[in-house]
Amino acid sequence: MSKTTITAALPYANGPVHIGHLAGVYIPADIFARFMRNKGEEVLFICGSDEHGVPITLRAKKEGVTPQDVVDRYHGIIKDSFQKLGINFDIYSRTSSKTHKETAQDFFTKLHEKGVFKEISSEQFFDPETKQFLADRYITGDCPKCSAPGAYGDQCEKCGATLSPMELKNPKSALSGSVPELRETTNWYLPLDEIQKDFLEEYIESKKGDWRPTVYGQCKSWLNDGLRERAMTRDLDWGIPVPIKSAEGKVLYVWFEAPVGYISATRELIPESWEEWWTGDSELIHFIGKDNIVFHCIIFPAMLHLRGDGFVTPSKVPANEFLNLEGQKISTSRNWAVWLNEYLEELPNRQDELRYVLTSIAPETKDSEFTWKDYQTRVNSELVGILGNFANRVLVLINKYYGGNIPTYDRKQEVSNLSTEYIKPVTDKLSSYKFRDAQTAFMELARMGNKFLADTEPWKQVKTNPKETENILGFAYEILSNIAICSEIFLPETYTKLTQSLNLEFTNSDKKSFWSDSKWYVPKSDNSIAEVELLFSKIEDETVEFQMEKLKNSVESTTTNQTQKEMITYEDFTKLDLTIAEVKECKKVEKADRLLHLTLDVAGIEKTVLSGIAEHFSPEEVVGKQVLYLQNLAPRKIRGIESHGMILMAEDSDGKLRFMQPSEKVNSGAKVS
Repeated sequence: MSKTTITAALPYANGPVHIGHLAGVYIPADIFARFMRNKGEEVLFICGSDEHGVPITLRAKKEGVTPQDVVDRYHGIIKDSFQKLGINFDIYSRTSSKTHKETAQDFFTKLHEKGVFKEISSEQFFDPETKQFLADRYITGDCPKCSAPGAYGDQCEKCGATLSPMELKNPKSALSGSVPELRETTNWYLPLDEIQKDFLEEYIESKKGDWRPTVYGQCKSWLNDGLRERAMTRDLDWGIPVPIKSAEGKVLYVWFEAPVGYISATRELIPESWEEWWTGDSELIHFIGKDNIVFHCIIFPAMLHLRGDGFVTPSKVPANEFLNLEGQKISTSRNWAVWLNEYLEELPNRQDELRYVLTSIAPETKDSEFTWKDYQTRVNSELVGILGNFANRVLVLINKYYGGNIPTYDRKQEVSNLSTEYIKPVTDKLSSYKFRDAQTAFMELARMGNKFLADTEPWKQVKTNPKETENILGFAYEILSNIAICSEIFLPETYTKLTQSLNLEFTNSDKKSFWSDSKWYVPKSDNSIAEVELLFSKIEDETVEFQMEKLKNSVESTTTNQTQKEMITYEDFTKLDLTIAEVKECKKVEKADRLLHLTLDVAGIEKTVLSGIAEHFSPEEVVGKQVLYLQNLAPRKIRGIESHGMILMAEDSDGKLRFMQPSEKVNSGAKVS
């Protein structure tokens, strides 16, 4: 029997998991892994925390802690949240583990020994203030594709374009805000251009019609543009050291070592036989979001191909689109998100409700949207009103009329017809990675059950036609048993409740017949139900209102100066005399901890300005800077010194001040309009 390795994209350990991650990657991956296991396939379901890279160092710097402190905290939160949601990984590892370090370094060493890498010296951005080379994420600027400000050196989060730092317009260091310089450094590059023709194009073309159009199309776009060599090392101090003597002070590029995390997790789980899952008669399936397509479909396959040694390349990559939230893109920086750990705390024992709703709106072919009102409607109308209602009616009626014993009944429905009409649609959709449709087909069982009871009305026939009532409720119990066995894939907590109430224990043979052969399950009738338990309860308006208010407040709390000042007219604005000035001299004001005394040059005229920025900058840091100057502000005497005008600053959400400067040096006194 062939082996199947299912991977879910490693969540980045600089924050909790949110519903966008769940709908795009983790719930679909868990559904498929459960499906494959129940079919009797040999499956490993692999994941772990991605714990290196620049965003983690930025968060650590912001919080005043070490990067290890950050990843330890969020690894624990993420792992615990997944477990509570019922995401059933065989292993949830982490890339800061000893096994991963050894595996990633070994992978690099093997490629290096084969002469795969190109050692290239090139000019890279360098921050003269912090005196270090800047990784892609340490550089921000205007996106060359959509012109959005704040794009990173590797990706624009607004339009999703993959970038290089050299493409950014008006680049700045994310560490100091200064304009970076170009300096020479050496790194090791993967020659994607050299294997485009003889491997990657043929590999991608073989997936046409098999991969989702988004995945194939994005890969083809990259190939059509022409691949270039890509650096697999970085000048950083947080990450896995490059295992070469001449590469001291460098680490492996996070997108080189993170996919290797799938291999290291397998090795950690089954150290003696891990290679069987990555070579030979085995299949590799990646569940990812569309922003990770290039790394999983081009770079990682290239690494596996160049490594050789029989490593298999990904056969399926069911990447999803993005999930939006209440009409806006999910934004972790703005705190516009529904975080899994908070959901589990605030809505306890509602794991399956979230799984159900997110599967119902999974962004499989296009971006989709989560709203709390839609969540409420789907839970109340579908889970409570259809599935929960059917289960409760069947169990209550059997308990009421037969003391909980399953009535003996005459089967009138053909198993083959039931299998074709109700089970095969579910298994077919799961096999083709259409999880939304599969869950819809699963719910057809409950819809059919409710219609069956409404049409036959056993509560009316129990006295006049007792045998027919037995037939009705016996078959209703059979429908509910099929719902139970099916629910394990989509709603694991519901599966536990149903099997307990139905007093059923499905064997591996039962599950394999159901999922592998799409065969309707026929339970034994010599059984009795246990205590009746409601599967779901309604979501009240107060819950939705609380969550909506929380979203609104959380965004406001992460944005500086959210309160909009009163509107002004254009004429009001024209009264402001804004100009560019240059700081010629700067000194501290005696007995004033916050004040600096600045002498500005404004078109050859000296201006004296007092500014409360001494806690953020030393006088030496300020001299020579061009600043945005409001020069027609009425003079004001402070500490006996007359201050003329004001220099304008920007304040980050963490309270750090930034100078407002022109993108290129201009003449002192240049007007701003």
